[in-house]
Amino acid sequence: MRYLNKLLCLIILCVSTNLYSQSLIGSWEHTEINSNGDTIKSIVSFADGFQSLCVFNATKGIFLHTNGGAWSLEDDRLTEKVEYHSDSSNYVGQQITFKIILTDSTLQIAGEDEVFKRLDDGTPGDLNGAWLMSGRKRNGEIQQRDTDKPRKTMKILSGTRFQWIAYNTETKQFLATGGGTYTTENGEYIENIEFFSRDDSRSGASLKFNYELKNDDWHHSGLSSKGDPIYEIWTRRQ
Repeated sequence: MRYLNKLLCLIILCVSTNLYSQSLIGSWEHTEINSNGDTIKSIVSFADGFQSLCVFNATKGIFLHTNGGAWSLEDDRLTEKVEYHSDSSNYVGQQITFKIILTDSTLQIAGEDEVFKRLDDGTPGDLNGAWLMSGRKRNGEIQQRDTDKPRKTMKILSGTRFQWIAYNTETKQFLATGGGTYTTENGEYIENIEFFSRDDSRSGASLKFNYELKNDDWHHSGLSSKGDPIYEIWTRRQ
């Protein structure tokens, strides 16, 4: 229970340029060594209005936990409405408010010992932000997807890290997630997978895609982790 409460608190961190004149946009990391000597990483990534926490065994490439949602800020107190939680659907829909302590390079929850260190500030990635899958191309035709429906696939990117999450806000079901580091250069988007909830064996793989921004939509094409051709369209979440 202590582990779950700690994770739930971590996810409530948010983005603000007003708090102490600092910005939380980007990714932050806390690491610890477990009893087996494995490195456990907790990484929280912030986009405008949405964020996600992922926890994984970096030594073995094993996914452990994720949760996330939308946020609002009043002074130094943050409120989040949880949209997904991989351990318990009971958390989905809850709103939690608490205080954070922020410096230029560190971040922590008031009253907690864990200190997160900044990994990036939202740069240099061209795709920094929160995105919802809004379409696919099949047999040469674009098939649109209604992003207002409860079944969502969201991808959150900082300047160097990515995480995608599939979930349903109506049934409160968490479906899957994966993430790691990424780069964007000369129209090429490369993902380096560090965890994948459905198949730990895919951790360590690198995937290359072509990407293009069209009318602020992200067009993404290449081969999936299974080797199947894909063409996806992602729309910035509002």
